[in-house]
Amino acid sequence: MTDLPEKLAGTISNFETVDDPDFRSTMLIDYADRFQEVPERISTRPFPKDRQVPFCESEAYVWLEPLPDKKVKLHFAVENPSGISAKALAAVLDQTLSGLPPEEIAKVSPEIVYKLFGRNISMGKGQGLTALVTMVKTEAQKLASGSPEA
Repeated sequence: MTDLPEKLAGTISNFETVDDPDFRSTMLIDYADRFQEVPERISTRPFPKDRQVPFCESEAYVWLEPLPDKKVKLHFAVENPSGISAKALAAVLDQTLSGLPPEEIAKVSPEIVYKLFGRNISMGKGQGLTALVTMVKTEAQKLASGSPEA
């Protein structure tokens, strides 16, 4: 998996060095603890359905905020209080992709989910988490192409 933004590649590399599933889980929980809810200036409950990640059991939502320097800030909401995996992934994406131009974010493959969580995640969880990355990617592509609806 080449062509990843530097911070994301470094984070994935850290996860790939961990063979112990319990330690990997601890790392993911640490990221989930860093999760920051979408600020009210971006959106408030009830969140718009067009921002909801399809197939995500944690009821995750995605926003990409264009910044004045042609870069992007990622925002997320996770409505399921048990959505630790979605919160962890959202925190990883926010911490490693926010501040980049949308063109770079649009190159990120949903395969990163398996690099972070391992191949043993359930089908439902894998589908939801890859859908979250896909939605971030799609919204970044919209911004990169100049579409106002991102």
